[in-house]
Amino acid sequence: MVFPVFSRAMRMAPLAGAILLAACASGGGAHPGATPQANQLYAQLDQASKGYETALQQAREGRAQASQQTLDAALNQLKDAAAHCPGTAGCDPQRFFSVFDHLLRLKDGNFDVGDDFASVGGDVPEGSDSGKTGAASLPEAQRSVTLLRGQQLSQLIAMNGPVKAALEMWLTQWRGNLMDAYINYQFLRYQMWPEYQKQDLPEALLFGILAKESGGKVHAVSRSGAAGPLQFMYATGLRFGLNTEDGFDSRFDPAESARANAAYMDEQLKAFNNNLELTLAAYNGGEGRMRRLVGDNTAASLYDPAIYNQLSQETRDYVPAVLAAAWLFLHPESYNLRFPRVDGAPGSIVLKRPASLTELTVCLGSAAGMSDGWFRTLRNLNPRLDPQVSQPAGVRILVPKVLEKPYEARCTDGPWPILANDLHTAVLPVVPPAPAPAPASVSRSPGTTGRTRGYVVRRGDTLTSIANKVGCTSVQEVAELNGLNHQHIKPGQTLRVPVCR
Repeated sequence: MVFPVFSRAMRMAPLAGAILLAACASGGGAHPGATPQANQLYAQLDQASKGYETALQQAREGRAQASQQTLDAALNQLKDAAAHCPGTAGCDPQRFFSVFDHLLRLKDGNFDVGDDFASVGGDVPEGSDSGKTGAASLPEAQRSVTLLRGQQLSQLIAMNGPVKAALEMWLTQWRGNLMDAYINYQFLRYQMWPEYQKQDLPEALLFGILAKESGGKVHAVSRSGAAGPLQFMYATGLRFGLNTEDGFDSRFDPAESARANAAYMDEQLKAFNNNLELTLAAYNGGEGRMRRLVGDNTAASLYDPAIYNQLSQETRDYVPAVLAAAWLFLHPESYNLRFPRVDGAPGSIVLKRPASLTELTVCLGSAAGMSDGWFRTLRNLNPRLDPQVSQPAGVRILVPKVLEKPYEARCTDGPWPILANDLHTAVLPVVPPAPAPAPASVSRSPGTTGRTRGYVVRRGDTLTSIANKVGCTSVQEVAELNGLNHQHIKPGQTLRVPVCR
């Protein structure tokens, strides 16, 4: 049950700030061993923690006013103790971090926490859940599915060194990637989240995997050939029903990719006795390898040296990064993080005049507050469409609902669609291609004949889109055939591409 009045006061940011201030200011001046003064601060810390728990219980009982008073007193007591810790001999700031982590776990799944953040996607009606972010934006019936096999997801995320380091990365160097992933996910959520619900898997886990794998870019392809928003390898995708039909690789379909990922996670959680860290390591490094390392001891810790030391650095980094992103999805406000407010309600338009996705992007501009434009979102929602190819009038295009009115106002008549079409149909000079040197050896993809044909690069083409058009090849194979070290191509260039069987 949610208590809205109390929840607005349950912000953990002041608590986090007090604790972080104490830790940052403490330096290395604390003496070993607890002094009587330090013990007094620890006692104050314990009282504050108990007061916080009492406030939670009072809120659950519907005693909002009493709960608020107890909470204020507990936070004041905690901030006072944290402020005195740096100058007190023998006071360990790590004790305050531990309490912070404990209180976060108490709060998890019980209260909605949000702020009035900058919006993406238009105004939000008063009283709507859309003003909250992360798990706070979920209705209570959905928020209860933060459980993973009967356990709170937060209880399965050990706040150890690797996860803390990953939290710092998401909050600093990867912060832009995290924000982009969150925005992309909100527009894809209605397609992807139901597939996780069917397997009774927590949404935070889905977001964590998506954020680390692709950042919510549906057409992402890795150097190893993993593809789609959740980065399935070709063979693994086939095992879970992701195949190629009519030239489209369903690894790029958000709903299908989420369905296959949920099925994979369900399968591997059963194989590893619901050990989430081992399951994520299997997703990244291969389930066969993880089963050989773990053997029959599925209760083993990922960080057991016998396992951890045998993992690739990529897998060592991957698991805590996914867990940290999931944790931030649940608790953004506790880490001074503000996700943008996104209205991801699904919608569609029926083209009243021919247009490509690129032309729609130009005429929509920054409609509904999307300062970066709508190209990524339109591509994500319409993965089967080549963004450079004009679609005829009458074709239905999936868009966020907030774009239905801007489309009618901006893209059906007037100067913007004319400008967009003029830019899109600009004629580029064709430079005669230099013959590409044949590589010594090329790893052929299944389904090719061994012969090649010419393909003239068009404006807007990428190696990924070209590989998708061919249908039986990969980005790596096209790059090798043409000696492309950095995958740079330009309009008018002629590439060698495989001939399919």
